[in-house]
Amino acid sequence: MSTTYEYKGDYINGEFIRPSRKDGEWSNVSPGDLKDRVVSIDWGYESIDSAVLSACSAFVKWRRLSFDQRKEYLFKLKEVYTEHKEELAEAISRETGKPLWEARTEAGGMIGKIDITLNHSMKLVAEQRIENALPNVDGVIHYKPRGVMAVIGPFNFPGHLPNGHIIPALALGNTIVFKPSEKTPYVGQLMAQLFHKAGFPKGVFNLLQGQGETGKRLVAHEKVDGVLFTGSYDVGLRIKQETIQHYWKLLALEMGGKNTCIVWDDADLEKAVYENIAGSFLTSGQRCSCTSKIVLHKSIADKFIENFHQTAKKLKIGHWKQDDVFMGPLISEGSVDNYLRFQEIAKREGAENIMRGKVLELNPGGHYVTPSIHRVAKNDPQSIYQKSEIFGPNVCIYTVDDFDEAIEVANTSGFGLVTSVFTKDQSLYEKAWLEARVGLLNWNRTTNGASSRMPFGGMGKSGNDRPSAHFAVQYCSVPVSSLEDQTTFNPESVFPGVDYEFK
Repeated sequence: MSTTYEYKGDYINGEFIRPSRKDGEWSNVSPGDLKDRVVSIDWGYESIDSAVLSACSAFVKWRRLSFDQRKEYLFKLKEVYTEHKEELAEAISRETGKPLWEARTEAGGMIGKIDITLNHSMKLVAEQRIENALPNVDGVIHYKPRGVMAVIGPFNFPGHLPNGHIIPALALGNTIVFKPSEKTPYVGQLMAQLFHKAGFPKGVFNLLQGQGETGKRLVAHEKVDGVLFTGSYDVGLRIKQETIQHYWKLLALEMGGKNTCIVWDDADLEKAVYENIAGSFLTSGQRCSCTSKIVLHKSIADKFIENFHQTAKKLKIGHWKQDDVFMGPLISEGSVDNYLRFQEIAKREGAENIMRGKVLELNPGGHYVTPSIHRVAKNDPQSIYQKSEIFGPNVCIYTVDDFDEAIEVANTSGFGLVTSVFTKDQSLYEKAWLEARVGLLNWNRTTNGASSRMPFGGMGKSGNDRPSAHFAVQYCSVPVSSLEDQTTFNPESVFPGVDYEFK
């Protein structure tokens, strides 16, 4: 039995503080072992104002540091992250249930984000000088920080995804109030401990623990200048509604996905099957970029489905400490209930059940389920099953013989994150690039996986046109245009109708 982590409280103005008045408490249990209590949390709403005001105060000094000075703090954080990489990975695995090999990849991504931001992404917001922007007047475009950024983290990548907002925000001179998911509070606490060890000035990074109401009050705080969110469409929509009158507030909303992979008749089927196994079932389907729909050309459908089904049946599912596990559990009992509910919805709507999703009784006991595969007869824009993000290891399969029909399937759900196309025909890939309403399009690889050296964001219900990853520095900054006039006064430049005489 693992030891329960010590709960330290909120991290505000450089120290951990327990609330003087509790507004709620809960115990967080590992989804991979329901007897493993990870941490017990209590929170108070009074901390919200304290955290935001701490960030406001710190912003005055932090923004005045040079980029090179801020870089020193961030490179120190990289050293601390690297020193504690295994501790980070174990905390991620324990709280999410994802296999340790996958959590190590996530911890590595947190480390890599610092180098990529400082050495690559910051070039997007480098100062630009424009000679003669107006006659005899030079122009300068430079970028300044926005202020206090509220970062609302998800459970599926509790370290990497909030870190993807936090690092560029800090590099630009903003300050942070971070609220982790209530399903992964300890990873948030550990991040605060590592920021503290890296020696950041007081108030530059703050942590708030709590549940949905804490997040609601934080994003609505009038002294918050921006909200950087990763999560579901429904929660993103509520954030938009809560801040509708805050015209000054920047919203960067990374929301859900209902992603499609098109496999055409000339595709490398051996590669396509494997890539779609990873796309559909990695992280137990709990990724916004997971493959939810596979569209097959009719001529290769039977062979693909047979190989896909046989591989899915053999996937190793189990506790995160097991070396050869591909899938861990779903995050919660509610997620299991939702997953099983969609099995019934698919059946009720007439989908063919190729592989039934069911609960697994394992030792230790957790929220384990098997993958599920359904085949649908036709694309139906009104289908609840076909258009809903399930966030579990489920995929539905379509068969077509017309590429336009395949694109139509990809564009039906209202989400617009990722589409992938498996074909040797570049013209089909280019057609998909033009017609698929998505922010990411992959050619001969899965929908899962993204480079921090490229933008990451979607269209429609998947986001609000604030792509993250490489482009995060853009929403963390304000472009300022300056006209620099070094010339002396020219009387001939006086406008008509102005009788100007300087005495």
